[in-house]
Amino acid sequence: MLALLPFLMALGIGFMHAFEADHLVAVSNIVTRHNNVRRALKDGVFWGLGHTSTILLVGLVYVTGRFVWQAGDFHYAEAGVGGMLVMLGVFRLYKLTAPTTGHEQEHLHPQASADGNAHRLAYGVGLLHGLAGSGTLVLSVLTQIQGGGAGMLYLTLFGLGSVGGMMVAAGVFSVPFSSQLTRLPAVRTGLVLLSSGLCVLLGVRLIIENLS
Repeated sequence: MLALLPFLMALGIGFMHAFEADHLVAVSNIVTRHNNVRRALKDGVFWGLGHTSTILLVGLVYVTGRFVWQAGDFHYAEAGVGGMLVMLGVFRLYKLTAPTTGHEQEHLHPQASADGNAHRLAYGVGLLHGLAGSGTLVLSVLTQIQGGGAGMLYLTLFGLGSVGGMMVAAGVFSVPFSSQLTRLPAVRTGLVLLSSGLCVLLGVRLIIENLS
């Protein structure tokens, strides 16, 4: 039973990992495109799948010995995530000022919008977060757990935990946008501005911290 404890913990650690600040501001910005909790939950799942995909890829490359990373190598990836957050926030603000090309179409054709670009965006953001935020984690796990298979199992469970965590986070953040509050244009606009502003600010902070 004790031998299984690290793998059980991997699920919980992955779940909590989803609630890191840069993950939350990204998913909160993404779900502002929806007025439906179900679609926001799907965004959370796709983010988690993208995140897990990169973690497993990095782990597989490390296990097969195709490339050797050092912890410091991921600073540039972290800065890249910062740049992605800035672009995500700025693009959402742009869409807010051009409702006829994006925002209104989402309400007129919500299914097409949600099943098209929205989930692909969530998956792509998850991919970048998996490379940057979890790089040192992958190295730590694979150097401490004996056996590449056991290490990859741990990373898989960690990834599944992050899928669950981000699904919960996306669902929570989507609630205000599916409630009566957002029928008031000023309230919805304020929430989008807040989410986008946090994206930009945190993105700039990540860039400065990792490139200075």
